[in-house]
Amino acid sequence: MTQAPQAPGALRATSRATIGDSEFDRDTRVERREAGHYAADLPAGWAIGDALNGGYLLAVVGRALGDALAHPDPFTVTAHYLTATRPGPALVRTDAAPPGRTLSAGSATLVQREPDGTETERLRVLATYGDLAALPGDVRTSAEPPVLPPFEQCPGAKDHPGGPEAGPPIAGRLDLRLDPATAGWALGAPSGRGEIRAWFALADGRDLDPLALLLAVDALPPTAFELGLSGWVPTVELTAHVRCHPAPGPVRVAITTRNLAGGFLEEDAEVWDSAGRLCAQSRQLARVLTR
Repeated sequence: MTQAPQAPGALRATSRATIGDSEFDRDTRVERREAGHYAADLPAGWAIGDALNGGYLLAVVGRALGDALAHPDPFTVTAHYLTATRPGPALVRTDAAPPGRTLSAGSATLVQREPDGTETERLRVLATYGDLAALPGDVRTSAEPPVLPPFEQCPGAKDHPGGPEAGPPIAGRLDLRLDPATAGWALGAPSGRGEIRAWFALADGRDLDPLALLLAVDALPPTAFELGLSGWVPTVELTAHVRCHPAPGPVRVAITTRNLAGGFLEEDAEVWDSAGRLCAQSRQLARVLTR
């Protein structure tokens, strides 16, 4: 199937016009202290339990890399999650490789200080950046966007039986609407298929950009729930590919798992924008810690 996307330059202009001092921008902000060193303050609002969401952390580190590297947009980002990241101060250290004409690469680590003053590394990232607006507009793909009921017909946090505040803190930062066909786990009747689909947007209405797509690929409930499992599913490694600037509006996210073995599963994610384009993809390996 061949799609005819809108002009990338026009999409970038639209996105920048609507992105400002939003909650996501404030909470992923980094401050350059010296070359390659960035300070961040990580709020508790992006947590699931005691640990901050992996996609949110990828966006924080991604913002630092966007400042440190010669090109503006993440193309591919791989993160290895070493220890759980807690709310509070953090430091991102970046190391840029010599840039090329169209791509630049670098690495980063996110560390936090323990009460005794020692540093603990939380995640390590390797990334390649480019300019999404400079890419040609031709698209040839056999991928098909997921079919979901309309946004308004899919349940969100406000529909939680315990009320909007019953979910994890991150639920209040997002406008996540689950496809009822893949939300049986929430009613005690998981399908066993290892699929979850949802509409994704930010709760404050901020349009999505490439950094927000790094959050989107890791924002849905884990497929382990629809496999009939419960408990924490921490990410071990996550690789995300950003393919274009998303058109304004909520995106459709589909995640699937085909193999759970030895206590580990993979999750493949696709993110489709309102123009029907595949704007991000990811694969992660996660550990299933059942209760």
